[in-house]
Amino acid sequence: MAELSDIREAVRERYAAAATGSCCSCGCEGFGLGCGVPTAVAEFREGEVVLDLGSGAGADVLISARSVGPRGRAIGLDMTDEMLEVARRRAAEAGAGNVEFVKGYIEELPLADETVDVVISNCVINLSADKPRAIAEAARVLRPGGRFAVADVIADEDMDEPTRSDMAAFTGCIAGALTRREYEAALAGAGLTDVEIRETHRVHSHAGAAVVRARKP
Repeated sequence: MAELSDIREAVRERYAAAATGSCCSCGCEGFGLGCGVPTAVAEFREGEVVLDLGSGAGADVLISARSVGPRGRAIGLDMTDEMLEVARRRAAEAGAGNVEFVKGYIEELPLADETVDVVISNCVINLSADKPRAIAEAARVLRPGGRFAVADVIADEDMDEPTRSDMAAFTGCIAGALTRREYEAALAGAGLTDVEIRETHRVHSHAGAAVVRARKP
């Protein structure tokens, strides 16, 4: 298994290339590098604070900012300088005053405990080499009653080992994805409840995109 730093660098390089015009990943139409629409299932409320893990070019952050209104705030976190530059430019062009983009890793969120109402993410958690840690970090920053609402890739139970171990496939949103049972265990281990995992479409012969929802008690 590749080291966390190796996987981060492989993902960073591919997404930096996308930001500068060379497409990659599981669909990159207009930098839409995700596998679903987490904003459609997050059930935003006026005045909430939203955190987007792996925010890329910022599309979901801008949608979130509009949904929570001027009393709310949307934070986009990404590890790629090139994507952050694009996102900040788009936010400025949109005149979004309740948006912030920060650099960081989803396994080491630079946010204080219990400061976020909703965590969203679009086909990013599966790219992490330490997914339970990333999910635990999301749970840490959620306030009690906060919601976890992400789109992600879920591996079939019979995913073969060559696919799992293929380093290049990490940036194609396939290799390393958790199975449903592994995802449920990671969410439970992070203290999240009311877990719902619903497949939306197939993205590979061994994996499907899914909406994953949970709540912090």
